[in-house]
Amino acid sequence: MALIVASLMLMEQLDGTALTTALPAIAQDFRVGIPATSITLTVYMLGLAALIPASGHMAERFGSRHTLRCAIMLFLCGSLACGWAHSLPVLAMARLVQGAGGAMMVPVGRLVILRNVAKAELLSVMAWVMLPATIGPMAGPVLGGVLTSWLSWRWIFYINIPLGLLAIVLAGRFIPQRRTASPPPFDLWGNILSATALGGLIFGMELVAHDGSARLGGMGLLAMAPVAAMSYIRHARRVVHPVLDLSLLRIPTFRVSVLAGGLTRIATAGVIFLLPSLLQTRLGASAAQSGLITFIAPVGALAMRLVVSHVYRGLGFRGVMCAASLVLPGMCALLALLRPDMAPGWLLLLLGLNGMGQTLLFTGYNTIAYADMPPARMSAATSLYATCQQTMLTLGICMAAGILAMAQGLLPAPWRAHDYSLAFVLCGLVAAGALPVLLRLSRDAGASVSGHGAGENEKKP
Repeated sequence: MALIVASLMLMEQLDGTALTTALPAIAQDFRVGIPATSITLTVYMLGLAALIPASGHMAERFGSRHTLRCAIMLFLCGSLACGWAHSLPVLAMARLVQGAGGAMMVPVGRLVILRNVAKAELLSVMAWVMLPATIGPMAGPVLGGVLTSWLSWRWIFYINIPLGLLAIVLAGRFIPQRRTASPPPFDLWGNILSATALGGLIFGMELVAHDGSARLGGMGLLAMAPVAAMSYIRHARRVVHPVLDLSLLRIPTFRVSVLAGGLTRIATAGVIFLLPSLLQTRLGASAAQSGLITFIAPVGALAMRLVVSHVYRGLGFRGVMCAASLVLPGMCALLALLRPDMAPGWLLLLLGLNGMGQTLLFTGYNTIAYADMPPARMSAATSLYATCQQTMLTLGICMAAGILAMAQGLLPAPWRAHDYSLAFVLCGLVAAGALPVLLRLSRDAGASVSGHGAGENEKKP
């Protein structure tokens, strides 16, 4: 069951991150600039952020197995449409369909795990489940580079078809069909308000980096987003079962995971967007070469996977996560110094170390978020957490693309060569903001999951 859910997460992560390597080829085929192609990433995450809040209700009403299989089928339909797209707007719409499928696929899969795994085993299981989520963003560029160089960027979507069909068969065999006899009523108006707020934020940041009327439209959407967000907050206080239960943020471990994890995800998504295009457009690497360079990161992730459970059980969540949160800011600072005449060896070492740090940190985020969560609120927690997760990833891409576009359009000619450096520095500053939040964790946070400190407690009289 855990491996099926992990495979679904891998398929979804590979699809999006492989596309980052193919963006220069897509821009060439459709005759647009590279910053404009970021819409293929943001519109997908818009579909996720808008529909994820409904995933928990769908699983409760129609059953986890049926919801999961339908979500996979919708994801596959979107993949076919992406492969057949003949223009950038058509590709963006097809990616929106993919996002609708992914909005149900991954959160429901995570909910299946949380409902069927004891808390004492959650750390070990999450280490397996989150491994594809860590490897996917790192191995995706390799797959995208190879397919783009040797076949076509369209094969990034075609390879989902056999994998998805196999997942549908296995889900029917191994995923239990659990549903709630009397699920609470669905908060439709709350979903509309939250989707409006998230959509305005995501598309506003996407459009504000463009020129002319698009920028004005983006500014209007950014102005609308906080109004819709405040309307949703007032609405959520009046209903018994809001679509996004913000009261869950009162649980300290969940709140820290959402806030600190959000900052880390913004920076991670920005780096994933920037690095492949930097390697291709500034350092002369092909799509396949840029993917192979970034492939060293999954090697570090796999190495860390062998010990991650033991590390948290021995040292606890707080200290380990605080130390691991420093890896990404350090990598961003060094990436800002990357120049064409530098030896590639240090870049490979840097990416390998970052893979280890990312595995350690994200396993902690995705485990401690549910360490103190009551079983009855798991469905609401997965919906809120997944929505925040995808929103932050989207903001990271928008931030990186926006800084890149503005630097190329506004900076004087001599400074334009430092556009990527500026974007990496900003990503590093955002990532560094996770440390003060993680320091708010208590020293025994997540002990019910990791078992850290149990020995000391047993020795006390």
